Amino acid sequence: MQELKDSIRDIIDFPKKGIVFKDITTLLAHGRHFHRTIDLMAHRYLGQDIDMIVGIEARGFILGSALAYKLGTGITLVRKPGKLPHKTIQKTYALEYGTDTLEIHADAFKPGERVLIADDLLATGGTIAATIDLVRELEAEIVECIFLAELDFLNGREKLSDVEVFSLLHF
Repeated sequence: MQELKDSIRDIIDFPKKGIVFKDITTLLAHGRHFHRTIDLMAHRYLGQDIDMIVGIEARGFILGSALAYKLGTGITLVRKPGKLPHKTIQKTYALEYGTDTLEIHADAFKPGERVLIADDLLATGGTIAATIDLVRELEAEIVECIFLAELDFLNGREKLSDVEVFSLLHF
């Protein structure tokens, strides 16, 4: 695991001063590391009858697509407003300064479908909490939320006390 952690670079003061951004593009660009990451993440769900992966914009699309392929499922996308072409439902949530909104197609799931929500990073938990609300509004069953990495010091997991959470790497 340390090799995977070491392949993620830190970008100081991005996107604003005081933030240390975990740049996963360096892991994704290294074929062996990306392959190992997806294998480790997917292995956890083999035989669990996952119906759909939910990928969160934007890096969650990459990880979610690879997981969907490996698990033999489809993928549906959670995006910023105006990016999905069909009827959507949306959720607005609080950020440190202001709000943001996410959307999902209103017909993304059938009630009771078992879904896995995938994203690159669990930080403060706001984006994933909004995504959970969207999935629940469509009456899907959330098997787990899976992340490539988690910033433990931000305590985002505390916002997700009523769902299972798995993070491959911890910082």
